[in-house]
Order: sequence, then structure tokens, then C-alpha cells
Amino acid sequence: MTLTHFSAVLLFSLFVSIVFGITQRAEPRMMIRFGAFCFACFVGGTIAASWVMWAIKH
Repeated sequence: MTLTHFSAVLLFSLFVSIVFGITQRAEPRMMIRFGAFCFACFVGGTIAASWVMWAIKH
């Protein structure tokens, strides 16, 4: 199985967000919300960083 860089980031973000949600919040609803927030921040940060690196290169 071959992963692209972006799919690897998505997979990493998913697993880390699950762990953060479970370990950082006590209620199941808050676990899901915090996990989703962490996932969005990871993916958004990755996209923002990739645009910054692209702008630096060009």
C-alpha cells in the first residue's frame, strides 16, 4: 500500500485526534467535539504550511 504525503497526514491526524479526544476530555460528547477540533486544526495547519512552503519556493 502506497500513501501520499497528504493521506499520511490525514491518517496521522485521525489517530492523534482520537487519542487527544479520549485523554483530554471526560464526557463522550466533548471527546468527539475536541477530537474533531484537533483533526480540523491538524489538517488546516498542514494545508496552511504547504501553501507557505509553496510561496517560499516560488
